[in-house]
Amino acid sequence: MSTAPTTPRSRSERLDALPFTKAHGRLLVGSGVGWALDAMDVGLVSFVLAQLAVQWQLGKTELSWIASAGFLGMAIGATLGGLLADRVGRRHVFAITLLVFGIATGASALAWGLGVLIVLRFVVGLGLGAELPVASTLMSEFAPPRIRGRIIVFLEAFWAVGWIAAALIGYLVVPTSDDGWRWALAIGALPAVYAAIVRTRLPESVRFLESRGRHREAEVVVREFEASAGVDHVEVPGGTGGDTAASAGLSAGQRLRGLWVREHRRDTASLWIVWFCVNFSYYGAFIWIPTILVDSGFSLVRSFGFTLIITLAQLPGYAVSAWLIEAWGRKQTLATFLAGSAVSAVLFGTATTEPMIIAFGMCLSFCNLGAWGALYATTPELYPTQLRATGAGWAAGIGRIASIIAPLSVPVLLVAGHALLFSVFAAFFVIAAVAALFLSDRRGRSLD
Repeated sequence: MSTAPTTPRSRSERLDALPFTKAHGRLLVGSGVGWALDAMDVGLVSFVLAQLAVQWQLGKTELSWIASAGFLGMAIGATLGGLLADRVGRRHVFAITLLVFGIATGASALAWGLGVLIVLRFVVGLGLGAELPVASTLMSEFAPPRIRGRIIVFLEAFWAVGWIAAALIGYLVVPTSDDGWRWALAIGALPAVYAAIVRTRLPESVRFLESRGRHREAEVVVREFEASAGVDHVEVPGGTGGDTAASAGLSAGQRLRGLWVREHRRDTASLWIVWFCVNFSYYGAFIWIPTILVDSGFSLVRSFGFTLIITLAQLPGYAVSAWLIEAWGRKQTLATFLAGSAVSAVLFGTATTEPMIIAFGMCLSFCNLGAWGALYATTPELYPTQLRATGAGWAAGIGRIASIIAPLSVPVLLVAGHALLFSVFAAFFVIAAVAALFLSDRRGRSLD
């Protein structure tokens, strides 16, 4: 075993000095499985809408409300979840939100009418919206600084796993019967089971514990990670670990105002613009792609098959983003993938043949999800511990406002054709790319 230096260091410094260990891996997989299940739920909606349009004879406006109800819940969940995570802890909020949206998803499978389904999708959104920014915040507070961005992109890559699972379920289960969409949503209830496990297995953030004066618990967690790395612990006085005592008393209002102090003002404004624009284009496009393909004359099974192929391109997008974000930098990687998303959106909107639809759809999927990985890696780094979950949650919440608007806008824009619709998405990607260049880049630096 190696021996730590004799000079006591803060717990945060001890964590930052560790290599990536099995303990980090368990946390990454534990958070990532929840992330994948979230993605599976969101992805399933796009396939459910395509079948409900036929089975319940719903128009595009009614379908839009089903999608937007979930995103309304996500907007509220993200903002409240971030505030709660800075108040009661990351792990608690993570587990509770998984349970909420898992149970609501299962209940959605029993919906007997449009109104009930809309209400249940709203509840699903409450849990889902709160979980994502909290999970990325928790992981970022444990990841070694030199590879923190890459680790968060890997976490976000679980989204592709979940979306691919949704595409497989959509392709194999939804078209099998009139109740195929119900069985698909029932499968989405798996997070409720996972939530019972996650509460006891994931560690609480050391930085959060110290901010609440819970130094003994923080020390136990640090020692677990040091033991995983084969490092002897150093006795640390109870007060070490950063000057965070005052943060424990911050109210929700103080944390919100803290996002707009001079030090964080530019980052917050730029971040909210990026989150808003990316959400608008991503959810506007990917929630509607199966339905758009069906409207273009493809069968339900064939359109679902195209969507599955397009979805597979998400994984290499994350892989390239994970490499570039440490080799190149946060904002450069984010802006580049967003610019690529804009070009891909224009090409997809003007595609006229099956090979073009698949090829340009894959390009859009590759670039857009690479951008998502970089965005989730960048967001928690921009704020100190007492504001981190609040900052990430509110950025996500602002973004979810766009995801509410986007599904409602698609039926209106589709009247003018696919080319105009995807040109609008491209314009939002361009705005996001420009705003990304104004973000701070904290590559390799300690969160403290």
